Amino acid sequence: MGSRRGFVAAILIISLILFCCCTTPKSVEGDTAYSNGEYFEAQKIYRKVYDSLKKKDERKLKGETAYKLGLCYYKLGMSARASSAFRNAIRYDGEDSTAYYYLGKTLQMEGKYDEATKAFLSYLEYNPDDKRAIEAVKGCKTGKQKGMESRYKVQAFKTFNSTRSDYAPMYAPGDNDKIYFTSSSEKSTGDFRSGVTGQKGGDIYVSRKNEHGEWMAPTPVEGEVNTGADEGVVSFSPDGRTMYFSRSSQTANSNTTVEIFTSRLEDATWSEPEKLEIFGDSLFSAGHPAVSADGRFLYFVSDRPGGFGGLDIWRIKLDGREPYPVNMGPQINTPGNEMFPYSRNDSLLYFASDGHPGFGGLDIFMANLNSTGDYWSVENLGKPINSSADDFGITFGAGENGFFSSNRNDTRGYDNIYSFTLPDLNVTISGYVTDREGEPVGGAIVRIVGDNGINRKEITRNDGGFDFKIDPGVRYVMKAGADGYLNMRQEFASDPEEEDAAYDVEFRLAAINKPQVIENIFYDFDKAILRPESRDALEEIIAMLEENPHVTIEFGAHTDRKGAESYNLNLSERRAKSVVDYLVMAGVEPSRLSYKGYGESEPKKVTRRIHTLYPQFEIGVVLDEDFISGLEPEDQEAADQINRRTEFRIMSVDFNLF
Repeated sequence: MGSRRGFVAAILIISLILFCCCTTPKSVEGDTAYSNGEYFEAQKIYRKVYDSLKKKDERKLKGETAYKLGLCYYKLGMSARASSAFRNAIRYDGEDSTAYYYLGKTLQMEGKYDEATKAFLSYLEYNPDDKRAIEAVKGCKTGKQKGMESRYKVQAFKTFNSTRSDYAPMYAPGDNDKIYFTSSSEKSTGDFRSGVTGQKGGDIYVSRKNEHGEWMAPTPVEGEVNTGADEGVVSFSPDGRTMYFSRSSQTANSNTTVEIFTSRLEDATWSEPEKLEIFGDSLFSAGHPAVSADGRFLYFVSDRPGGFGGLDIWRIKLDGREPYPVNMGPQINTPGNEMFPYSRNDSLLYFASDGHPGFGGLDIFMANLNSTGDYWSVENLGKPINSSADDFGITFGAGENGFFSSNRNDTRGYDNIYSFTLPDLNVTISGYVTDREGEPVGGAIVRIVGDNGINRKEITRNDGGFDFKIDPGVRYVMKAGADGYLNMRQEFASDPEEEDAAYDVEFRLAAINKPQVIENIFYDFDKAILRPESRDALEEIIAMLEENPHVTIEFGAHTDRKGAESYNLNLSERRAKSVVDYLVMAGVEPSRLSYKGYGESEPKKVTRRIHTLYPQFEIGVVLDEDFISGLEPEDQEAADQINRRTEFRIMSVDFNLF
């Protein structure tokens, strides 16, 4: 409220024609107060007029008065009272289709999106081309959509809030321990109460952190800035020595005017303000100043003609070389109201709007300037920063933390300051490095490289474990290696969703000094032809050879004890050759590969991994003919299956190295 309401009061509204007809002497007083922007005073008068109209022939006048009363409540941010008044206006035939539009707006501010949509659609039957209503219908759909929530955490900041309106916080430049904001607290300067809000005029307050990092109770700024008028919505030059702020004032029987003033910091106090000449014409209001991050521009809000309707955001150059105002254009401005600009950096502009699709009243939007500097893309900040009520006046401190203002959860329409924080995402990838038999490899080096520039490494623990903190929406390459083992490489992409996530990965390294079983290699029965199911295992071998370009490998095939020894030897050799043939066809250098058939000559020794899969076989047992013959039939088949295997062993590690 405060300067925010005072600023809106400076604008002529579309319903002024209504005030020129069907009036009583008392309602004329209300019309005068309303046209001067004194909504608080006007609603008191209209309420008395409405209650006094009881005769049947006063039905239309009662409806028209209800409409005026609704507009006052709407301007004061009292959405529940406003929607009730607009319903009465429709009930008593007191207004044309415009009442449906404002009924929709106030219902939307209450979060009653289905009812609001019906009201907007009724309005659009009479005014099908009204862009405001079309965007409002989109906003109702947006409000109902799931997935519009962000990760920001929001809470009312009691230290800054009084029993009246407190809003438009702004950090001091380069100082996250000092913050300014506007308040219509009862402690504010002067005794004057605004006819616009019924509150005292706003003053500019400042709060600082103490030695414990806690925000202290706010106090009025030192110097000559605060007066009996309505001051507020501040911004600063990059060096923090010049303050820009709005001042709203009113004289008897005249409209509220809003202007921008400057003040200099001198010996820890603010000097006598000077009016900043922007238009050279007092007919046009200018407020809500926001100095760009580099200090070159001043953004501000005005009802000056040449905009897109309602309040628009404009800017001027502060170096004086181009003193005329420039409208920020249709990507930012709409037929509705755009207010409270905030320049975070040269390409990020935040502002509040009720013209872009949003959740209800004013929503906070982020405008991002593209690399060529000719287009602003506008994005709603989503919930919980935005609500169905008015949300506006954001400022950022360190990182994605700061403050903003809102009148959510306040039936009086008073504004309060809220803090927001963006908790760190907890996205991790963890896993283990083992050998191909499942034994942990401690002291292995695991490296992760992302397409966002991340490049980190970890040394595995004694159990082979490792952990990395990563970012969402990034493609990663991971490598693991250790002395006595071949390197292994894996790729993956983290999910782009902004939420906590945990990923798992396992590296099974091939030992250089002992044979390694290739799992999931299958042949047709009693043949050397590779089955299609073997493809994944063979592609893994190809990847291993690509990652370790200096090794040569022998592939050996083994059979079980069944059949003649010479037959098994021949079958195993043909099977080993089938593997080599596949790899050569896939592009592997033939001179790096050799093969050998072992038949049944090298029965498998039970490893920890085999014991895990077949606990009936103890670690270290050799599955030879003598052992197998003493087993039960089902265990004999399991042992024979283990012996039927294809392995590889590293023959050299210096291929083409010299």
